[in-house]
Amino acid sequence: MKCSVFIATSADGYIATNDGDIDWLQQPVNLQTDKKDKLDMGFSSYINSVDCMIMGRNSMEKIASFNLNEEQWFYGDLEIFALSNSLNEVPDNLRGKVKIHQGDIPSLLSTLEARGFQHAYIDGGKTITSFLNLGLINEMTITLVPIILGEGIRLFGKTNQYIRLVKSQAEAYTNDFIQVKYNIE
Repeated sequence: MKCSVFIATSADGYIATNDGDIDWLQQPVNLQTDKKDKLDMGFSSYINSVDCMIMGRNSMEKIASFNLNEEQWFYGDLEIFALSNSLNEVPDNLRGKVKIHQGDIPSLLSTLEARGFQHAYIDGGKTITSFLNLGLINEMTITLVPIILGEGIRLFGKTNQYIRLVKSQAEAYTNDFIQVKYNIE
């Protein structure tokens, strides 16, 4: 099964502040932005290329805190799994949208493959690092937001080995965001 990442970080590599806040992602965009520039920076195309999503518990709880209505829900009908060994149920506002997986990652992927899934969107810093340590990430798209936080929750945690990134591509947007794509060797 193909596993890929599509995530944003601050220019200094943080995905959230120490308290989990991500409001800085919604900073005003450059008023000189060319309206022809893809404002979602490829997210719609990416989300249409995956058939399931696997996220960590913290990511699920952050999404639950947004209290999104059906029109605001940006994952469509995507089947979503949250990894947690401490929760048995998802928050009420995510019922029917997210399922809890208790257990190891390889068994989840085996189950998903047996059900016919082919491409998983992996989200959440700890979850991404776990997948990397298992050698399960095939490609990553990382969008650098033009802000320096100075501290916070890093995208990558401790890895078990060097992870070589290859076939890099980069695109600079007129709103000063830079998106980098890598394959994993």
